[in-house]
Order: sequence, then structure tokens, then C-alpha cells
Amino acid sequence: MLALIGFVVTSSRVTSNFLKFVLKVYGFYYGLCFGEQGTHNNPVFYTIFSIGIRYNALLMSYPIPAKITEQTYEVKKSKFIACASFANSREQAMEQLALIKLQYPDARHHCWAYLLGNPDSPASVAMSDDGEPSGTAGKPILNVLQHKGIGDIMLVVTRYFGGIKLGAGGLVRAYSNSAQQVIEALPIQEQIVLLPLHLLSDFKHEQFIRHLTNQHHGVIDECEYAEMVRIQVSLPDAEIPAFIASCHNVGIQVIQS
Repeated sequence: MLALIGFVVTSSRVTSNFLKFVLKVYGFYYGLCFGEQGTHNNPVFYTIFSIGIRYNALLMSYPIPAKITEQTYEVKKSKFIACASFANSREQAMEQLALIKLQYPDARHHCWAYLLGNPDSPASVAMSDDGEPSGTAGKPILNVLQHKGIGDIMLVVTRYFGGIKLGAGGLVRAYSNSAQQVIEALPIQEQIVLLPLHLLSDFKHEQFIRHLTNQHHGVIDECEYAEMVRIQVSLPDAEIPAFIASCHNVGIQVIQS
């Protein structure tokens, strides 16, 4: 089992469907070992639990734009200025559009599309032809985004008309080529995924948990006080195994969520 887990975590070629299958196997194996118990100080549990969390990180992580990138494409005297940028909400995408309109106030069209969230299963997509014939601008831009595997992205193509009509087919090709060109030039980075962990601790360990969370580049999400302290933290996936090991060493319980 652990050999299979190690292979899945280290191989970049494993498909998301296979990872989902392994997650089910992990859940079954966990149930056999621990039944319905909620907390554990068993080192085997921490090993399996931390690996299971890394599966989720592999499924959740995706590339995003690293910086705003702009490219210019010309065809039959019309100029198409494509700008790609990071946006993880509609509000942020519309802010980028507003900035571009200020930058090019005399342009006839500012056509755009965005894709928010994981590109394999986006949380939201939208597009606009901004006055161009229906389906000739926003849809080609979005089509490019949907085939590039980049999430949380806003792409605006600003057009300056050159006096020669391109026709519907010409517009589709021009907007598509313009979007393609800027994506090819766009630097990307991996999204930093923060994953939740639930902890149960004596009061004496609260400050230790806070320090440990900060040390591992995480955040404290919630803290509840009763007979013991219940704390929810969120951490980068790469930090979780070491964080869990440190918790285990001093008797802090990691609760199955």
C-alpha cells in the first residue's frame, strides 16, 4: 500500500482519475485500521493521513499566471492587443478589464474571457464580444483558455480597427490567434494550495501550535476553547507531513476531518 502511495505522489504522469481511485483505496485502508475513531496518536495513522492529504493537494493544485503579460497581433491593419492576468474572482477580472479600458480608451472593442478555479473543473467561466458579431471574439478567447490548463486567468483582447473588414471567420481566427500568442508568452507558477488540518490539544500546547503553524507558512483559521483546545489550521501541502510529525511528537492529536 505505502509503495503504491509513494509512486502516485512522486509521479507527475498519474491522471486525476487514478488519484481519485487511490483516494478511495486510502479511505478503505484507513477504515480497516481505525474504524470510526476520530483522533489518533498512532504513528501509522500520521503517515497514512499525511499521504492522503498530499493526494488532495495533487488533485487541487494547478498553474496560474505569474504576472500580467501583453502581446500585440496585427492582421489587415487591425491591431489586437491581448493582455492575460491573474484573477480568482469576477470582481478581480472586471478590475483588470477596467484598467485596460483606461489604458486604451480610444479602442473600439475590449473583448474578454475568464476562467476561475481549477482548469479541469472551473468554478466559473464567462466571456464578452463587446460589440463584435456574436460568437466571433469572446468565445474564441474562452476556447483558448479551456485548452491551456491554466486557472484563475483573465484574458482581454483590445482591438483597433484598421479599416478593412475581416468577416466573421477572420475575426474568429484573429481573436483566437491573439489569445494563443499571449498565452504562449505568459509565465506561470503553481498555485500554493492551503489545506485544512484540525487539531485537539491541551491548553499548554496552544502557543506551540501557533508558532509551529507560522514556522510552516500556515494560518490559524479557528480556535475553540472547551475542556481542550480545538484549532483548525491551513498549511501548504508540502509542509503538512513535517507539521503532523511535530504535533505527534508532543502529543497533539490530528482529527480526521
